[in-house]
Amino acid sequence: MKIGIDARGINLYRGSGIGTYTENVTRELLNIDSENSYTLYWYGTDYKSFKKSNCKINIISKGHHNFFEDGYLPYNIIKNNIDIYHIPQNGIGLNEDLSCIKITTIHDLIPYVMPETVGKGYLLKFLKSIPMIVEKSDAIITVSEYSKKDLLKFFPINPDKIYVTPLAANSHYKILNKEYCSSYLLNNYNINNKFILYIGGFSPRKNVKALMYAFSKIKNSFLSPINLVIVGSNKDDLNNLKILCSKLKISKDVIFTGYVKESELPIFYNACEVFVYPSLYEGFGLPPLEAMSCGAPVITSNITSIPEVVGDCGILIDPFKSSQIENALWKVLNDETLRNALIAKGLKNSADFSWKKTAEKTLNVYNDVYEKQQIKTC
Repeated sequence: MKIGIDARGINLYRGSGIGTYTENVTRELLNIDSENSYTLYWYGTDYKSFKKSNCKINIISKGHHNFFEDGYLPYNIIKNNIDIYHIPQNGIGLNEDLSCIKITTIHDLIPYVMPETVGKGYLLKFLKSIPMIVEKSDAIITVSEYSKKDLLKFFPINPDKIYVTPLAANSHYKILNKEYCSSYLLNNYNINNKFILYIGGFSPRKNVKALMYAFSKIKNSFLSPINLVIVGSNKDDLNNLKILCSKLKISKDVIFTGYVKESELPIFYNACEVFVYPSLYEGFGLPPLEAMSCGAPVITSNITSIPEVVGDCGILIDPFKSSQIENALWKVLNDETLRNALIAKGLKNSADFSWKKTAEKTLNVYNDVYEKQQIKTC
């Protein structure tokens, strides 16, 4: 097969879930598959590590999306006899008239389920594009059984058209020396006390307010001081969270780190006492898996796709009830036996997920759809 992948998201969405997915799946596909040939449609630099004997890099200008999607791409697919074209970023930019098999990855339907948590520009683009994308894609890849159910709830399509390929944590999310990690955070972020950790963005959908309310109730219940560390760039709802800190009188106890390089995130996960992720909706939810890979006990939501990822390896709470977060924090922070059990189960669970497995499942999708198309045209 000749396979084309829209790899522009590797640089355009670097640091996001879509960017991470596109980079890791593409890299692992090239590592495991030497039989098929690949064409990567690329934006920016940093492509040398993707160069293989069976892989061509086509560099595209960021500023000409319509020209690329409506002009250059259809011509290039015919010129290179591409059999399959895969768009990893929710199918956005799909040209329905491409003369090849069209596969899209739709990660979630957050704009349909929680439109109030999505920026207006992206919301309008998503709602306008997705019905055509779902209809015209020959196959849809999604990242959890829950996301598949959402797709079938909103779109009456054949379930066999949707394939589930779970995600994974990157390999640098692993156990590190805890003393080193604590020392690093003290020297670089002035974090001196034991701490509860949150990583994962500040959209209202992430429900960080509920964590703050829970923290405000328990922070004075321990013999030694404890902080709540919130990692992430100053965007979305972060300013409102800082205002809430003042109202709850916990400003001195909550540390907002600002932007943190991804290479530093494993240090935070390794050094924390517990990682809390009270999200209201996730198509997959990578942070709990990253935390488990680093040996952090996890408290997270019992809804949407998250139980598929965490199972019984973390404490699952109703994210709409701050009291459940409070009680779970109290248990984990006071029960060493429970903490150690969660750590051991989390490490074992996280080992079942890998980007190699995701790529293998993706390649199986390519093969299955290609074979069905061959039978159909015979």
